[in-house]
Amino acid sequence: MTVDIVRPQGSYDRTLAAGIPAFPPPPIASTIAGVGTAVSSTSFSQQDLLDAFAISDPKVRSVFLNSAIQRRFLEVPLPAADGTPSPETQADLLDRHKTLAVDMGIRALRACLDDAGATVSDIRHLCCVTSTGFLTPGLSALIIRELGIDRHCSRSDIVGMGCNAGLNALNVVSGWSVANPGELAVVLCAEACSAAYVMDSTMRTAVVNSLFGDGAAALAVVGRPGGGGSPGGAGGPRILKFASCIIPEAVGAMRYDWDDAQSRFSFFLDPQIPYVVGAHAEIVVDRLLAGTGLLRGDIRHWLVHAGGKKVIDAVMVNLGLNRYELRHTSGVLRDYGNVSSGSFLFSYERLQQETVTTPGDYGVLMTMGPGSTIETALIRW
Repeated sequence: MTVDIVRPQGSYDRTLAAGIPAFPPPPIASTIAGVGTAVSSTSFSQQDLLDAFAISDPKVRSVFLNSAIQRRFLEVPLPAADGTPSPETQADLLDRHKTLAVDMGIRALRACLDDAGATVSDIRHLCCVTSTGFLTPGLSALIIRELGIDRHCSRSDIVGMGCNAGLNALNVVSGWSVANPGELAVVLCAEACSAAYVMDSTMRTAVVNSLFGDGAAALAVVGRPGGGGSPGGAGGPRILKFASCIIPEAVGAMRYDWDDAQSRFSFFLDPQIPYVVGAHAEIVVDRLLAGTGLLRGDIRHWLVHAGGKKVIDAVMVNLGLNRYELRHTSGVLRDYGNVSSGSFLFSYERLQQETVTTPGDYGVLMTMGPGSTIETALIRW
């Protein structure tokens, strides 16, 4: 389903500098006001992990060393000096998820508020996203308690939607911010991926263990007249439109299963995922741009989920993009691995730090995950 957060009326004017269509200012538009990220405390190179766990299988080693990942942040118990693995139950993993998600989430949220020129007392809605553990009460309640956020702050939790869920959350929060102009809302994605690992010698778990890293990312959103401004006075891009595409025939391609042998949940990634995503990327992007007067060539900034080397290559080929256009996505994968739902926000932060965006630029955000699903959003500076 496609949801228009801003519904342009009348004819499009032309941006003189770029010569491309421009949306007229809406009465109230959801605007990105700030971003912040955080990771867990310990980092490993791929070689570090192979050495620490004494992985000698050449096929498994190849998966790790050809992943386009240099380093990831993980909290994993290393084997003892004699090579004996450290036993962990599912309860241990859930405890780790809770500890890491709260810790990283708070640090990412504080960094986001600093970037927005806002404070904890400004938050009126908190939407938390996680897929690497189950919590009741949800992460939003825990964060509100830990930070002393106003008890009347509304909240929502998106659980189990996987790597695409950051944009599902942004869709919800964008609508909230338009309905509550001037009030600050935050999307917080906190993924303790190391709390979802299974350590065995199978190729199934090797693919997952070679890819994911711990990370959290937060995005501040506020509804403003005409879409301009943030609590700190700095302008951010307006969120114009969302488009989704679910691929029902690939519903089992990314999933959690219960592993009886290990007595814990185990994540599965089908090897065909990059090709499934690539084949549908064009469909959903064309739907996103339909009715806007924009062509793919008018999009200056592409911020795509760092799902893996093959996923990035498939998106690049099917959308006719080049490596420079996906430099932030590839850079996040290289330096952090796949940090699940918050990956695209790590890329957005890097783009903002480059200070290369100019008023009138258009950007596309894209995530993909279980369902199988591709989510997109159109933004404009």
